[in-house]
Amino acid sequence: MVVLPARPASLRAQTPGTQVVVLGTGTPNPDPERSGPAVAIVVNGFAYLVDAGTGVVRRAAQAAATGIGELGAARLGIVFLTHLHSDHTIGLADLIHTGWVAGREQPLRLFGPPGTAAMARHLTEAYAADIANRTGGLQPHTANGWRVTARDIATGVVYRDSNVTVTAFAVVHDGWKTAFGYRFESKDRVVVISGDTRPTDAVVAACDGCDVLVHEVYSAENFKAREPAWQRYHADAHTSTTELAELATRARPKLLVLYHQLYFAAADDAALLAEIRRRYGGRVVSARDLGIY
Repeated sequence: MVVLPARPASLRAQTPGTQVVVLGTGTPNPDPERSGPAVAIVVNGFAYLVDAGTGVVRRAAQAAATGIGELGAARLGIVFLTHLHSDHTIGLADLIHTGWVAGREQPLRLFGPPGTAAMARHLTEAYAADIANRTGGLQPHTANGWRVTARDIATGVVYRDSNVTVTAFAVVHDGWKTAFGYRFESKDRVVVISGDTRPTDAVVAACDGCDVLVHEVYSAENFKAREPAWQRYHADAHTSTTELAELATRARPKLLVLYHQLYFAAADDAALLAEIRRRYGGRVVSARDLGIY
């Protein structure tokens, strides 16, 4: 577990309370309307990212331009990975190097399952020529913004500072030996992010009446038309609308936010919500990129 002091007040933005900003709701499928999976928890002037899908820095810049200054590229300084699938990590190089070019002064802090530190090391090696050019040439740069402080974590409290306590819990996804969801506790809210997972009691326990549950989902209705091989995969790796409705009923979030949505065929947000609401009576929304909750 990492315990850090608050940073200087001069770096803090004025956003009151804890906000959940869904930067990307996409899947591995290249949908131009949806960037890859990434969620920001914004607390007291700081942003804590969960996952780094395609387009994460551009989406964060969009959010910053609309008033959430904590999501400016130079201020993206800490990331928690749920698992190491490419759609959740392909934006890491962008976070590392664009944040540095934008003026980040400190190393990016990265937490995730076993393999995270190795991934960070390999990304640094892959961009060695870029780093050498920028540090050895005329371009103004910060000394340490290109570096990554990466840590492979286990379940339990993995990070704490004066704003949040972050707890990792195990979920089950597609044969990964280790995959996580995360629980963020701030002074005013509890936010739980499922990551990619089939239904698991771990999410129910982590939420247990939480303020916001951000959970992946696929359409149970359109799933029926999928090929058998894809049905086997999705049933093992993800959570259907029917399953999520039952899970949320037990988890009791004040707000359920659907993300990483797999629609299949002609399904859309309205269809997903209709499927959920047939079996779940709580507040639920289907997130779009840049949704704030």
